[in-house]
Amino acid sequence: MANGSPGRSGRLLSWHWATPEGQTVLATRDLAAILRYYRQVHGESQTATGERLGYDKTYVSALELGKRHLTDVGSLRHVAEQLSLPAHVLGVTDLADTDHRAMLQFGQSTVRLAEIARQSGHAAEAVAELWPLVARLEARTRDGHTERDVLRLLAEARFGLGTALGNVLPEERLATAAHWTAKSLEVARLFDDPALSTTALRMHGNELRKAGLAGAAVSRLTHAAAVAPSQTERAAVLPLLARAAGALGHRTLFDRTVREAGRLLDSVEHTSLVNPVALHEIHLRGLISTGRAREAIRLAEGPAPSPTTSVAPQWRVIELITTGRVRLLAGDRHGATELLETAVQQARAQRLPHQLQRVLRAGGEALPQVTRAATRALEELRTEMAA
Repeated sequence: MANGSPGRSGRLLSWHWATPEGQTVLATRDLAAILRYYRQVHGESQTATGERLGYDKTYVSALELGKRHLTDVGSLRHVAEQLSLPAHVLGVTDLADTDHRAMLQFGQSTVRLAEIARQSGHAAEAVAELWPLVARLEARTRDGHTERDVLRLLAEARFGLGTALGNVLPEERLATAAHWTAKSLEVARLFDDPALSTTALRMHGNELRKAGLAGAAVSRLTHAAAVAPSQTERAAVLPLLARAAGALGHRTLFDRTVREAGRLLDSVEHTSLVNPVALHEIHLRGLISTGRAREAIRLAEGPAPSPTTSVAPQWRVIELITTGRVRLLAGDRHGATELLETAVQQARAQRLPHQLQRVLRAGGEALPQVTRAATRALEELRTEMAA
């Protein structure tokens, strides 16, 4: 797309800028380093990047080698826009930041819309919206703008970014998601706000669990449940604590937490997480993780709960995989195959590599057809993310 916007593929690859490597490159504010990293991430030649920017290959090469420099604001802003970068990373004042109130309103809207996108199965789009906001806010704090409203927005944007990354990254990269939710805690601790602390701890704990750090996840989520200022806030923590306890193999904590979460379902408003369908899936998975496959089979054979609220698309995928795993344990290979094949299709459509990796473990050697389909889908996603 010569002289156009980066488009869909660029948005899908924007998570690279949120990695420690990408953040290090952006922090230099060096156009040469940024151009090189951009081309590496997008797999673009100097000719293609030049066409995007309206320059020839020779000029792009000179910029990357530091033989030529852009100094005028108009050219720098043009490059930032074409590469979908916040203007400040090239040393240009962002017009959205000139009015403090407008910047905050823009940022708050971005966080809300990104969460809606993530819950709707569009986590890659959420990442594409959130990382420029986080970069902008971090630049403001480095420049001495540490007003409370800026810091609070930074905390919310960071844990929103981390949670969205936790949806789109494969297991081997989930530490990046936990990195951003951890950074949200750094700011949340500055506020005497139990609700903010609970949310930051809850999201960080869940990303730690997904990154394979179940012990640390249980610690953060237990803390979140302890400081939760209301039954509603506590109800949002308990399903995640139960899941982490199951992953840790802590049967007593898992059973106690599932029971309390079940009791709270009758007294709080249901959400995409706090609802019978989500808790049922968590119960099934935890029973398997704590060595009680037979109990999981009996639970799965009973009546399935009816959703009382709209369940996020990714939760449907999670439920399909867990139920398919239980069916396989019960010896129902046909039923397991149907469920897991559907999970592969939906996980591929929503770009959920971590869930495809769960399908691979669930199908294993027992369901080679499912394993092949999940492997193909995962390879396609890896190609999209690395191209």
